[in-house]
Amino acid sequence: MSAILPPSERLWWKHPLDRLEAVWIGIAFVWCMVLFFMMVFWHIYGKQNLATETYKTTPEKFSAQAQAVVDKYTVRTETEQNVPVVAPPEGSDVYLIGRLWNWWPILELEKGKTYKLHLTSMDYNHGFSLQPTNINIQVVPGYEHVIKVTPNESGTFSIVCNEYCGIGHHEMVGRIYVK
Repeated sequence: MSAILPPSERLWWKHPLDRLEAVWIGIAFVWCMVLFFMMVFWHIYGKQNLATETYKTTPEKFSAQAQAVVDKYTVRTETEQNVPVVAPPEGSDVYLIGRLWNWWPILELEKGKTYKLHLTSMDYNHGFSLQPTNINIQVVPGYEHVIKVTPNESGTFSIVCNEYCGIGHHEMVGRIYVK
């Protein structure tokens, strides 16, 4: 039997394997095992994966927590919409809300200090992409994603939604300042 020709009988699985078929099945199996163990190795030793925690939440509960942080740590407002700029102390919980079509509030963090960043969406799936770093998280409504963040360089970082969320998707940007 050849891999090129169709089987002459319907019960093809009862025929012995052709040598060429066995070679390709063996190559495919070995390659699958290489990729599988590379993923495990890279996850453990690659130091590229975010260690996130995810919890169920409600929009009301999360927005109340975010508003409490904004009320306590706001230093100024920016943009035409008067978006608050929040400068929390080291080690505090920082809340960021994704909703049509903005990220709220703007964060002002300090270089070398660790914060717990809480993310959620109030309406649709949004993508949290921190530019120019390569941090990408899918932010899902009803779930709170918690990430430990320690900025290691100063500057202005953009938050871009990389999950299509509607007609104003291209305007859904936010900012994080690192001093």
